[in-house]
Amino acid sequence: MKSTKYIITVLTASLLAANVSPAQDYSANIFDGHDDVGLCNLRGDLHFMPATQEYVITGSGDNIWFGEDQFPFAWKKLTGDFILRADLRFIGEGSHEHRKAGWMIRSDLETGSPHVSATVHGDGLTSLQYRTAPGAETSERRSSVSAPDVIQLERRGDLFILSVAVRGNPLDTLAVTQSSLTGEVYAGLFICSHDNNVSESARFSNLRIIRPAKEDFVPYRDYLGSNLEIMDVETGHRRVIFQAPNSIQAPNWTPDGKYLIYNSEGRLYRFDLATGKPEVINSGFATSNNNDHVLSFDGKMLGISHHVAEEGGKSIIFIMPSGGGTPTRITEKGPSYLHGWSPDGRFLTYTAEREGNYDIYKISVIKKKEIRLTDAPGLDDGSEYSPDGRYIYFNSARTGTMQLWRMKPDGTGQEQLTFDKYNDWFPHISPDGKNLVFLSFLPEVKADDHPFYKHVYIRIMPAEGGTPEVIAYLYGGQGSINVPSWSPDGKQIAFVSNSGPIK
Repeated sequence: MKSTKYIITVLTASLLAANVSPAQDYSANIFDGHDDVGLCNLRGDLHFMPATQEYVITGSGDNIWFGEDQFPFAWKKLTGDFILRADLRFIGEGSHEHRKAGWMIRSDLETGSPHVSATVHGDGLTSLQYRTAPGAETSERRSSVSAPDVIQLERRGDLFILSVAVRGNPLDTLAVTQSSLTGEVYAGLFICSHDNNVSESARFSNLRIIRPAKEDFVPYRDYLGSNLEIMDVETGHRRVIFQAPNSIQAPNWTPDGKYLIYNSEGRLYRFDLATGKPEVINSGFATSNNNDHVLSFDGKMLGISHHVAEEGGKSIIFIMPSGGGTPTRITEKGPSYLHGWSPDGRFLTYTAEREGNYDIYKISVIKKKEIRLTDAPGLDDGSEYSPDGRYIYFNSARTGTMQLWRMKPDGTGQEQLTFDKYNDWFPHISPDGKNLVFLSFLPEVKADDHPFYKHVYIRIMPAEGGTPEVIAYLYGGQGSINVPSWSPDGKQIAFVSNSGPIK
């Protein structure tokens, strides 16, 4: 459901931005140091590749087990709650099935330090390993997932959560309580060859250190920093191309492939992909815009959802030249939240609240006559035209969970496309019309809610229906991918992930 609290967002975001710093600079090595823990016969090494934002860690070491350890460790000192996530791949065949790599959190750099480790072995065994006191025996809990691509370790107070997945699948999770690791800790990447005379290497990509929202976080008052990301859909490789200490939301790729348009603090910005710099788009009086903005298929016009103060802050749809200019009002009534533009440029489709019900409507940009397309119980939202104009895709909570649907442009032929336990939002159709990417919230999120700052998935499926696959694991939600965000060639998508400052 759309929030009516947006005016608070506009008023407070600038104040909050002055007191925070960017979440993490991913253009540089984010670790504080790199050391061999214990006696390693072959010196460890950490190599950072700025162009791809990947890390390769190399080294030897006998083991990480029993009461002491020997391994190379790239670390960062952290306090409070945090999330460590990366894609992991061993390099080479390896000399020992028990070579291991992953994430580790430990109290110090001594060989017998208490620790918790998200560990992937050379033979695929994956486990949450932990030592509760200095020199104590190491214990483990084994995951049911073998040889995962994605490995995540999260600290929540004294709870440590391992989440792993083979790319395409949801995360599998298990946890332990570790009371000896609640203060400042060393957190980072490790590798251990299991043979102190042999060096092994592992590559870590899509690496993120995330500061989640605090328990007393208040939506639309408190904000985390933002990472503007681009992902290769086929490979899953992601790059952070811009960071902001405040909330930026909903990147929309221009048809010429040169820019991303996003919103922040009520204004719209054009981000130049060549220079890496944003500039404000002149939207005249419309300076309280939310993240429901859409470009026309030819890229000449921009539809926006502006909160009109004189009408109680209700969201009203306007259109304007994409290069900037004075907006023209389209919807008479509010709240109205834009989501789609027809390929021929004649119609806009949107979610609107009328007499207490949120349904999908369309409207002619010339005649400005509102036409209702859905009337099912529950929220209908996220409507978007297919490139050939044959369908409008949308999400609906009419079944009790938020699922993806499609219909003909006149509202007939409504059919359900997803049928699982997740709450799916904002279907975006690839330029060739073959695939959908969309945002999936976990089952614990209410069906009619799409909140900020949650563990979420970006998934892909055929536009005709089929089994969804996870292509991105991120901390985000509201504002991550609310609008069409495919690159014109259909090879990439843009989205926003979130984190508080990492000091």
